[in-house]
Amino acid sequence: QLQLVESGGGLVQPGGSLRLSCAASGFTLDYWTIGWFRQAPGKEREGVLCITPGGGSTNYADSVKGRLTGSRDNAKNTVYLQMDSLKPEDTAVYYCAADLQFSVACLGTNPRYWGQGTQVTVSS
Repeated sequence: QLQLVESGGGLVQPGGSLRLSCAASGFTLDYWTIGWFRQAPGKEREGVLCITPGGGSTNYADSVKGRLTGSRDNAKNTVYLQMDSLKPEDTAVYYCAADLQFSVACLGTNPRYWGQGTQVTVSS
């Protein structure tokens, strides 16, 4: 079955860190751009970061710059979102998406694959 599977979410205190994983099953991620998105209750989905096949990443949300970084390990067929200095407003369901087209993956405009999402809650 071809799919993306996220993991690593959970409850963390403000100022803490989490690393989310997005693993591909049934296909290799080598040539795919990965977009990370989040959606908080009552809010629209927001693109936060995009990772190119070469491993370069671009933050798309000013609110996360300097705190969220992306990486990938093609040998493990997995992409990561490292989240540091977390704030309560980072609370959301986080999704990864994959597409062979950079803009489609980064903007979330009907990418080929979506993950199921993982909940991140930042609270004391």
